[in-house]
Amino acid sequence: MSTITATDSAAPAPVKPARPPYKVTGRRVVRSEWAKLWSLRSTWITLGLGLLFLIAFGLIAAAHYKSSYGSGHLRSDDANSTALDISLFGTNFAQLALGVLGVLVTAGEYSTGMIRSTLAAVPRRLPVLWSKALVFGVVAFGVALVGVFVAFPIVSGIVSDTPAALTFSHSGVVRSLLGAGLYLGLVGVIGTALGALLRSVAGGISVLVATFMLVPGLISLLPSSWQDDISPYLPSNAGGSMFALTHDSTTLSPTAGLLVFLGWTALALAGAAYRLVRTDA
Repeated sequence: MSTITATDSAAPAPVKPARPPYKVTGRRVVRSEWAKLWSLRSTWITLGLGLLFLIAFGLIAAAHYKSSYGSGHLRSDDANSTALDISLFGTNFAQLALGVLGVLVTAGEYSTGMIRSTLAAVPRRLPVLWSKALVFGVVAFGVALVGVFVAFPIVSGIVSDTPAALTFSHSGVVRSLLGAGLYLGLVGVIGTALGALLRSVAGGISVLVATFMLVPGLISLLPSSWQDDISPYLPSNAGGSMFALTHDSTTLSPTAGLLVFLGWTALALAGAAYRLVRTDA
């Protein structure tokens, strides 16, 4: 007699471990925005232009000042200029380059439709805005610092034998250079906020140019008493006081200028955040 033993159950198949769920964290969103920023050709071109404006226009202004002083034809407007003022002559041009790139960082995604993919990956939305503003603000600040700290010693050497001579050891010079870098970094953040608020490259650039270049000129048409009350608190004038070596009764102190400009930056970001949350992409 034979016995047959049968096994009714087979050995269980090995269970593959479940893949951990993908988590959207602030660090990952920042890394994503960093990668997107540097993948654009316009980033390299515009940052290069901003750096070029800071250095080249400062050197051109220094050469002009030195030539005018040597020939005895120094204009009255330039009589009180310092090496710091001359080296920062390109700030007004650099702010346009950095501000425009800030607009492109956000509004560019709306024009291409890529913003839908971005918000699908980060459904809470606001981390996208904060990350874009943080990444580009830091990049703009870094580029601006390189520009002003390269331009100043060269300009200082050019005008060393003139009344405009200054060095790093003079009181307030380093603070002013840092203030100029911070100002340009915040201009980049404002550009980012305007791009997210208006969702249009043309619209964001137009508002940026009007805010920093046209409005101050229009304010000059107002009565003098109104100008004194309004002008110091405009974004461009408040920002300018951040890196001014001296100030008078018609301008804000560097600290007050910084606080006012931070207020304008926060206002722009708040408007962008409100629209991002309340309306569809």
